[in-house]
Amino acid sequence: MSDILQELIAMAGRHARGRRTKTVIPRVTIGRSEVPTPPLPELCQPTALLVLQGTKTVLIGNRTLAYSAGSYFVYAVEAPATSQLIEASRSCPYMALAFAIDIELIAGLLIDHRPAIDGDNFVTNTADDDLLDAWRRMLRLLDRPEEIPVLAPMLEREIAFRLLQGPQGGKLRHLASSDGRLSQIRRATAWIRGHYNEPIDVTELAALANMSNASFHRHFKAATAMSPIQYQKQLRLLEARHLLIAQPGGAAQVAFTVGYESASQFSREYSRQFGLPPGRDAARLLAMGEAVALQVD
Repeated sequence: MSDILQELIAMAGRHARGRRTKTVIPRVTIGRSEVPTPPLPELCQPTALLVLQGTKTVLIGNRTLAYSAGSYFVYAVEAPATSQLIEASRSCPYMALAFAIDIELIAGLLIDHRPAIDGDNFVTNTADDDLLDAWRRMLRLLDRPEEIPVLAPMLEREIAFRLLQGPQGGKLRHLASSDGRLSQIRRATAWIRGHYNEPIDVTELAALANMSNASFHRHFKAATAMSPIQYQKQLRLLEARHLLIAQPGGAAQVAFTVGYESASQFSREYSRQFGLPPGRDAARLLAMGEAVALQVD
């Protein structure tokens, strides 16, 4: 393990407060856990996630991301996912840093920089020393909070620049470009998230993304690892799980609330996704004290 990574682990450990710590540095969050977790659903936001210690898997559609110490991934499109911490203990807790993507900042950098060519959208990469060092200087600001207003914006820009230079830079280019394919797909995913409980017309979504049907299907699958219909179903089930925790015992009503016309179909698909029928899964989560919304980064 590099000296830089060891220092990052020490700093993150000193400043972590619970499972998820939103630091005083804008857009920087620390994730920490002393225990492995069962598979837990979450909605990934545009974020660069760097794992410092421990291991983690994230299932998005039919693709699995495998994180180990020192690896990172850029989530360029909001997508429902299932995350699981594999290695975490009291003596060696899982720790990670999350950097919320500022699209305007990326767009500004693109004026002077052309990022790397596109690669596989669903592979984690090992952070090089330049990226780790930028993160180290950023986290040092937690011990000098009076310097944050001046230095944090410069370091945010450097981290974004290092990400653009790396193997996942192509995703950021497409995300920040108004006519890039990820920007176009985000229009469609935003519409689905806002109307997840309504029927969707894929032809209309393709038009919204300014693509042909065939091109829209291809780029949507490349960005999210699922079809538009699968994406909507994942959102429905994710929202249903939240509602079931808040309203125990109301599985049938929750099914209709999230857009299902058949309670039995909802129960089948929910069981397939989460391993238990709706009522039993909600009871298990409540007994465990697991709030899905508190999924660790």
